Amino acid sequence: MKNLVVLTGAGMSEESGIRTFRESGGLWEEYKITEVATPEAWRRNPGLVLEFYNERRNDLLDASPNAGHLGLVDLEKYFRVQIITQNIDDLHERAGSSNVLHLHGELRKSRSTRYPDRIYDIKGRKLKLGDTDEDGFQLRPHIVWFGEAVPNIETAAELVKQADFLLIIGTSMQVYPAAGLVDFVRENIPVYLIDPNETAIGSARNVEFIRMKAGEGVARFSEIVRG
Repeated sequence: MKNLVVLTGAGMSEESGIRTFRESGGLWEEYKITEVATPEAWRRNPGLVLEFYNERRNDLLDASPNAGHLGLVDLEKYFRVQIITQNIDDLHERAGSSNVLHLHGELRKSRSTRYPDRIYDIKGRKLKLGDTDEDGFQLRPHIVWFGEAVPNIETAAELVKQADFLLIIGTSMQVYPAAGLVDFVRENIPVYLIDPNETAIGSARNVEFIRMKAGEGVARFSEIVRG
């Protein structure tokens, strides 16, 4: 079986009712990045940061995987599918995808503010001030904030190097270092991009654009590559 590597962004989950950040009416129009998504914001007002992510978690728990997520699961019948996602939701896993690498963290997990390797599942919908690890250190969202390193980016680059197909879904290709992953595609490897909007894709070769939303686009991609 050939290797299909899939890079997903916010547009992947939009059809599940998960609001994007950069679209018109998106979350960044309601919140400033510096207030809720940076280490400085956490130090300044952890209560506000927790409230922001509790709202996002509440939305996620009320959402379900869409046709795009399910279509990627179906592709596992024909390819070794590796998903690399910029999303912090767990809709790929809930749909049934076998291999998912999260670049920007996971909304339903927390981690210790003192020991970053201590990662915990969040029970329920809220993470609160006073929720601590076993040594009494406050838990924070297990999210990669702006200004923080992306721990899984090197692993992601190695996976992209092994791709026989690269499929990009629902991402602006403006957020680095994730947007730079396309530069690790081997020469002559086809790259497909599913998004209804115009998208910059850097120096990638052999790019085929599928101007559809995720659900229809994944179905169309499956038709193309399966002949």
